[in-house]
Amino acid sequence: MKLFRKILFPFVPLYYLVVFLRNKFYDWSIIGSKSYDFPLICVGNLSVGGTGKTPMIEYLIRLLDTKYKLATLSRGYGRKSKGFLIAVPNAMSKDIGDEPLQIFNKFKNITVAVDTDRQNGLKCLKEHNPLLEVVLLDDAFQHRRVTAGFNILLTAYNQLYCDDFVLPTGNLREPKSGAKRAQLIVVTKCPENLSELEKTQIKKRLNTESSQAVFFSTIQYSETLISSTSSRALTDLKGTRFTLVTGIANPKPLVTYLEEMGLDFVHLNYKDHHEFSTSELELIHSKPLVVTTEKDFSRLNSEAKDQLYYLPIQLKIDRVSEFDRLVGEYVKQF
Repeated sequence: MKLFRKILFPFVPLYYLVVFLRNKFYDWSIIGSKSYDFPLICVGNLSVGGTGKTPMIEYLIRLLDTKYKLATLSRGYGRKSKGFLIAVPNAMSKDIGDEPLQIFNKFKNITVAVDTDRQNGLKCLKEHNPLLEVVLLDDAFQHRRVTAGFNILLTAYNQLYCDDFVLPTGNLREPKSGAKRAQLIVVTKCPENLSELEKTQIKKRLNTESSQAVFFSTIQYSETLISSTSSRALTDLKGTRFTLVTGIANPKPLVTYLEEMGLDFVHLNYKDHHEFSTSELELIHSKPLVVTTEKDFSRLNSEAKDQLYYLPIQLKIDRVSEFDRLVGEYVKQF
């Protein structure tokens, strides 16, 4: 794949020019974009995935849902349905996508909706609940027909956008200059011991605007595994061989974490948002003990096998009080 991408390098300038001009047409109002009179917080990235958008959405939900009537809106990547849908009990990943289903199953007090057309999705959300106060837009940084009032741009520590190329050779959906639209930039999946010196060096490499705040986050893994019927301590797996199943963009941090714990496992690694075949499901469910991610659990759990567990994660942000204050100040403007 790397060789194939290098072969496609001559197409990089063409892709760059098309996306660059598209953004400029929005900047110059040649193409219209709609603004809204209620808070819209967009969580997105410049790359094609793997930066941790869902943990950030979940962090924002925990921050805001006790104070505001809250909804999330995404396109519902990988779903088989079309148009606008609101998550309901017994919803499946094929209906709304695996990440919206994960959020719906965890947060019962918010509205979870999907629509490829974010303008239409916002209109339908307001019609569904006129008292709605805040909407979190998941993976909508490039969806410029909607103007979000507050953009949080994520970039992974081991794949910073400043070190990448646009498609098809690199992983960037748009040129690096698109980062200027963000109010906050969060470097995700950082090592726990990241020094202040390295943070300063990364900020310089990102070449941010003086008005942009930069934060660093790490993944915190739970000490408890969860199944559909029970839970158990992760340390209980020491001395027991199990199967790790991942269908996410970058499973390396999870694999490294489990290896550092000295756990013994076989890793079945699938692509992000992988649609499991019948034979793959039969293979996975035949294993005596399976550990997976929370996102994959929503797709693998259709048969509610007791040997299937997921390991929850949460986001830990440095200078968290400042981060929370900046988000809160934006929302309070309305």
